[in-house]
Amino acid sequence: MSPLLRVEELHKRYGSEQVLRGVSFGLEKGETKVIIGPSGTGKSTLLRCINRLTPPDRGRVWLEDVEITHAKAQINRLRAQIGFVFQSFNLFSHLTALGNVRIAPMRVLGLTKEQATRLARAELRRVGLGEKEDAFPAELSGGQQQRVSIARALAMGPKLILFDEPTSALDPELIGEVLEVMVSLAREGMTMLVVTHEMGFARSVADEILFMEHGVIVEQGTPRQMFTQPQHARTGEFLHKISELYGEAAS
Repeated sequence: MSPLLRVEELHKRYGSEQVLRGVSFGLEKGETKVIIGPSGTGKSTLLRCINRLTPPDRGRVWLEDVEITHAKAQINRLRAQIGFVFQSFNLFSHLTALGNVRIAPMRVLGLTKEQATRLARAELRRVGLGEKEDAFPAELSGGQQQRVSIARALAMGPKLILFDEPTSALDPELIGEVLEVMVSLAREGMTMLVVTHEMGFARSVADEILFMEHGVIVEQGTPRQMFTQPQHARTGEFLHKISELYGEAAS
């Protein structure tokens, strides 16, 4: 059986800078893969190329048996099946938490307002924000806003969710509430591809970790292998530095 997501030889250049240099990997249904690596190494670009927010220069991406990168792909229909949680929360400031979550099911999936409201309330409860449905983004903490963003992605019933450093814009005391939701989703079997510096999350939840640098996957393996017996010196060096920086032991 083929992977749920298949990425083959993705390349992306911005001017003279080669950001992606032939990235390939697969993601099975129900799997959580975590991508780590230094800033500027192409991790966010990779996620954006997967759902064609950024068109790759070369390479191909499949969601199940449908090629996302095909010139005739129905990209809006495909994007509706791929949730995306960004660093910045990207909520509509004039809509409540409920309004932010139900708008896409109404406009994209064609649900009635009543149907979308029921769905949105269920997803807000799922991320622990059932009592905040009438709050506007300005009335919510950063962690709560990010959880609304996750609920918004879930409301579309995606086949997988891409997370682009979802805790990087949060104060340290708010990171845990977002990671708790993500851990819960992973244990429920949600398929997730996560760019993060949160090594505790990677160790406890990831089925596989990909270490990227200079636009290529340098090494990939299970958390145990990557943290205790990395095959490349650069992988071990990065994990040691990032663990020191974020205060999480790498062994």
